[in-house]
Amino acid sequence: MTADQPPTPPPFVAAMGFRTEEKSGTRVTGHAVFGPDQHTPWGVVHGGVYCAIVETAASIGASEAVRDQGQFSVGVNNNTDFIRSMVEGRVDVVAEPVQQGRTQQLWQVTLTRTDDGKLVAWGQVRLQNIPLPGS
Repeated sequence: MTADQPPTPPPFVAAMGFRTEEKSGTRVTGHAVFGPDQHTPWGVVHGGVYCAIVETAASIGASEAVRDQGQFSVGVNNNTDFIRSMVEGRVDVVAEPVQQGRTQQLWQVTLTRTDDGKLVAWGQVRLQNIPLPGS
């Protein structure tokens, strides 16, 4: 991998269909494409997928915010509300900080359907800033 190539997402992130587009310590954007691989046995996207995307987007942004201090951020609480179900399609993901402190951060994340802009899920994640391993 070279510096101009994005890293390959870990298998769990790839399985949930989430891809980042923009990432900084103040905003993360991306999208996910859903289909049968993300379904419950009843044929709709599993709520855990929404939770995982919310946590992933918040963790990326929060970690970017503290990277220069030799830290990264881990979720300590995730509250995700499921607004409407989906069977398939694309959602746009936007994560932004509500509060960024020395030891903790709070991020809000929205998932909206790309085709009509309707809210699918939204959540907030409280994160703890901790030292990077080996630092």
